[in-house]
This record gives sequence, structure tokens and C-alpha cells, in this order.
Amino acid sequence: MPIEPRDEVIRRILRRLFLLRNITVLGAAAGIIIAHSFFDLHLPLQPLIITLMLLAALNLLTWLRLKSRIDVSNAEVFLQMLLDIAAITSLFYFTGGATNPFIWFYLLPLIIAATILPRAYTWLMATLTVACYSALFFYNVPLPHNGMHHDGGFQMHVFGMWLGFVMSAGFVAVIIVGLAHNLRERDRKLAEAREQALQNERLVALGTLATGAAHELGTPLGTMAILTAELEQEYAGNSHSDLHRKLGILRKQIERCKQALSVLSASAGAGRAESGHRMPVGAYLGQVIGEWQAQRPDATLETRSWHSDERSEIIAERTLTQALINVLNNAADASPDDVWLDGSWTHAELTLEISDRGPGLSDDLHEQLGKSPVTTKTEGLGVGLLLAHATRQRLGGNLVIENRDQGGTTVRITIPLLTGND
Repeated sequence: MPIEPRDEVIRRILRRLFLLRNITVLGAAAGIIIAHSFFDLHLPLQPLIITLMLLAALNLLTWLRLKSRIDVSNAEVFLQMLLDIAAITSLFYFTGGATNPFIWFYLLPLIIAATILPRAYTWLMATLTVACYSALFFYNVPLPHNGMHHDGGFQMHVFGMWLGFVMSAGFVAVIIVGLAHNLRERDRKLAEAREQALQNERLVALGTLATGAAHELGTPLGTMAILTAELEQEYAGNSHSDLHRKLGILRKQIERCKQALSVLSASAGAGRAESGHRMPVGAYLGQVIGEWQAQRPDATLETRSWHSDERSEIIAERTLTQALINVLNNAADASPDDVWLDGSWTHAELTLEISDRGPGLSDDLHEQLGKSPVTTKTEGLGVGLLLAHATRQRLGGNLVIENRDQGGTTVRITIPLLTGND
């Protein structure tokens, strides 16, 4: 899975800033109404309303900005936070300055800046918030008490501090939980990216080894093919029919080896259209089954269900064919007499289920499948399923391996098919 672009991370923070700004506007408006209705505090309404309207207009611009596809820069986010600081300072100036119990609001833009912006922006934001807070000690419009006695004013201030703490706890919790979620999600994607990179390294190493093997074995196999053909011609008489039959088997096995080497040395990054040709899905699957049965005449294959769209086509590439044969071979190795193939396809997707009655897979082995070469056999490299995983990934398909309740294993493969636009 690809790592989330930084622009998307900044946009997500900007959405939270948009939400917090809405809460600030609504909360300030509610506070003004409560102060007038319940505490008989006659605040300067005109500048407060103008400030809230400007803050709402800024949030409208933020909403429109989030609809745009243009990348959001760090400087743009910082500018919006500066405007938030200016609006908060204006609200505090007309509501008691530094004595306002909601002075903790200065911490919210600082927390956001510290989490997503570069260090220079964070320190600048800290300096500005401290400067604004300090200035409010000397420059402010005191809250009118309207004859309220000292104890009543103090109780109102204590209530405001309590309410401010409750709101600050909620806001900080929302911000920190969101940031923690983003960090966990980013760590997960980084881990997946590292695992994918490691798998790609294994495949590159395997491809390098296969290319070397193809180069080293190509010439001997070619020589063997020529000698086999010459021997067939030399002993073509009826008196050597048994020898002729054995030479035919040898020739087929040589061709099989050459095909296998060709598949292993093929580029894993080749495009589908460059590595195969169009075929009806039914004809292609028949070809795969026929080739596999020629290799494994001892195995029994049963096609239990076969539902098809005859108009569907697939790119018949050699790597896909070999991947399907690898899966069939694994099933035949587990239970030669009980291999089932269920297939269905539409105009867009092919679904295959290959099942066996073998011992199934252990939990440890199941975790390693598709990530590294594994095998339960006493012989072989165990790369069949690894190559099958790499092939389906390149083609945009899916491969799921499950243990059957009745015993054995089921491999479910989905492969996108050609559409009219392909």
C-alpha cells in the first residue's frame, strides 16, 4: 500500500482546524448569550460579533480551499493559524484580557503547529502566542461586574475556568487521538512498504538467479534437443519403436525445461500486452489445464462448476500460465487423486478456486506465504506460490489461501479481464 502523501496529511489537519474553528465560533456566540442572559454582563457586542463574522468568513474560505485540488502548503496553514490567533486575541481583548478563563485557547494552534509544521514555524507560533498573552495583561477591556459582589465575580470566574478546562480536555483529546491515529496508520503503511520492498528484493534476486540459470542451461538444453532430433531421425525405423518413444518423451521434457527457464527469466515488470496475446477465457483455461495434465498425468482434476461469459477475453501470458500450473501442482502434491477446480468469470473478472484434500497449512506457514519462498516438500525451492503472488500483484488480481473445514486447502484467485477499452 502506498504511503499517504504529505498534502493529504496536511489536508486532514486542515479539516480538523476547520471543525475546531466552527466550534470556537459557536462556543463564543453561546458564551456571549449566556453572559448577557444569566450573568447580566453587558459585553461590547459590536466588536465581538464582527470578530466572529470574520472568523466564520475565514472558515468559509477554508471550506472552499479544501474543495480545491491544489496542494496545501505549510505557509498557507501557518497563515490561517495567524488569522486564528488574531481573532482569538481580539475576542480576549474585549472580554477581560488575560483574566479570561478561556485563555487556554492559545494552546490549540500551537499544538497543531508543533505536530505538522516545520520547527521554525512552531517556534514562531510559540513566540506570537506568548507575546499576545502577555500583551493582554496590560491592554484589555475589563469585564463589567454591574454591581456584582466580589464573591459572585470570583464564582463566575471559577465556573469559567472549570468550563474552560472541560473544553480544553475535549479539544486536546480530539487532536491527540486524531494525531495518534494518523501516526499509527502511517507506521502501518511504512511497514507494508518495507515488506513490499523486501519482497521485491527477493524477486529481483530470484530473477537474477533465474536469468543466470537460463543463460547457463540454455546452450546444453539446445544441444540436447538437437541430438535428440538427430537420434529420432537415425533410429526412425519400426525396429526401434521403443527407443523412438523414449526419445519423444525426452524431447518433450527438454521443451518443458526450456519453457520453464523462459518463464523464470521473463521480466516481472513487462506489460500484459507485451508478454502475451488475447484469448477467450474458456480456451485459455482449457490450454492451461491441458498443459498441466501433460505434466502431471498421474493427477486427477475435477471441474465441479463452470459458469462463463463467452465474450470475455484474457491476455494469455506465460507467467500467468506458469503461476496457475504452480498452484495446480501444489494441490496435486498434497492430494493427487482429489484436485478440484471451480471457475467462473464475467466480462470484467475471472475467479478460480483450486482445492485439495491434503493436510492443510499450519499457521506459521500461512503467515509466510507470498512473502518468502516456503515449502512443505522435501525437495524444491518452494518458490511456486511466491511467483504466483508476484504475478497476481502485477496483474492487479487477488490470491487468498484458506484451510478447508473438511480438510485440505483452497486457493482462490481473481484476475481482472480485458474490457472493451483495453
